[in-house]
Amino acid sequence: MEEASLSSFTTTTPWNRWRHHLRLKTTLCAELSGAVGDLGTYIPIVLALTLVSHLDLSTTLIFTSLYNFATGLLFGIPMPVQPMKSIAAVAISESPHLTLPQIAAAGLSTAAVLLLLGATGLMSFLYRFIPLPVVRGVQLSQGLAFAFSAIKYIRFEQDLAASKSGSSRPWLGLDGLIVALSALLFLILTTGSGDHADQTQHPVDLLPLSQSRLRRRLKILSSIPAALIVFLFGLVLCFIRDTSIFGDLKFGPSKIQVLKITWEDWKIGFLRGAIPQIPLSILNSVIAVCKLSGDLFPDREASARTVSISVGIMNFVGCWFGAMPVCHGAGGLAGQYRFGGRSGASVVFLGIGKLVLALVFGNSFVIILNQFPIGILGVLLLFAGIELAMASKDMNTKEESFVMLVCAAVSLTGSSSALGFGCGIVLFLVLKLRQMEFSTSGFGSPKLKSESAIADATTSLIP
Repeated sequence: MEEASLSSFTTTTPWNRWRHHLRLKTTLCAELSGAVGDLGTYIPIVLALTLVSHLDLSTTLIFTSLYNFATGLLFGIPMPVQPMKSIAAVAISESPHLTLPQIAAAGLSTAAVLLLLGATGLMSFLYRFIPLPVVRGVQLSQGLAFAFSAIKYIRFEQDLAASKSGSSRPWLGLDGLIVALSALLFLILTTGSGDHADQTQHPVDLLPLSQSRLRRRLKILSSIPAALIVFLFGLVLCFIRDTSIFGDLKFGPSKIQVLKITWEDWKIGFLRGAIPQIPLSILNSVIAVCKLSGDLFPDREASARTVSISVGIMNFVGCWFGAMPVCHGAGGLAGQYRFGGRSGASVVFLGIGKLVLALVFGNSFVIILNQFPIGILGVLLLFAGIELAMASKDMNTKEESFVMLVCAAVSLTGSSSALGFGCGIVLFLVLKLRQMEFSTSGFGSPKLKSESAIADATTSLIP
């Protein structure tokens, strides 16, 4: 008995739990490929903030690498670390641009709200009682928004600093349509629609010869680290597009300094940055990502409380030093899963890559990123967006689909997940109210009867 309890204690120690979370659930190549699955959103936002708001790239890479290590150990799934998109959009596109202290203040304000909601259990309460069709509507709108942005990246020249699309992308050139479409075709041939050959229920030996050959071929194709190859190909093109990069690179990280945030910075950061970011973080960075984690990893569903607290702690650690405000995004999780990430090791590999780049190149790495083919980033983002949108395929009734599509349509049209979420909740309640019939009995206390119950009772009376 004593030995059993000792064994139970040993298996639940943090070290053993971390080892389990970092254990590869698939091949090393697949985990490495999944590691770069969310860079289609990460790189454009980080690059734009660096160019417009003078974000310290070295500091951001160092802190986000530490976040990647922590989330890989904590969650055991490829939980992404992504920029807070609403804050980034305000900082880049609105005039006057937000300063770095104001961006940090916006991130810290958002983090404080999420930390409070997580610590008090309110986030878990919201997660349990929000209707699934509404969550699916938020995921669908976010996935389609990513896909729309991806098509723009592929089709048009992009001015990331101004967040604007330019003229049509030329067919030829190192960032032309042919390069982007070739990357797209390569990813489709290797990864298909996202299904994996190892998920087939029947062994190869028991299948007919033609099917066994097909499965072997698909298994070989799916073992290729496609996204990693495409990303490395993009890095090679950076140096070919501008050979002067070699002379401009400076080695070593920048000095990490504490930001001075004034009261005016807090006020502007909260009003312009945090207020639009808070509902987006609650919906997409916590509720949607937890639901998606349960869909993709039923045995490892992330807790809404843990994810909310994680976002709060990450930003309270890094924002004081000028690191970019970050969160966990459903789109990033979908992208990393789409390209092979299945364990916490996937994001740990990404963290190692970020840390090496920060320590070796420092802020001069922005010179390389500035030459990265935007069309290739668009291709990676397209797959991430489609994978996230496909999470909504489990709506089984017309009523559920109706709520989901209205929620998604309002979110996309109004460019606000919070607005779509509110409309989805109201529509869901109205539909439920429609299915009830109020009658009074006794002293006028209301009784609720569903239409289905009445229909069943009526049917039973028919001879």
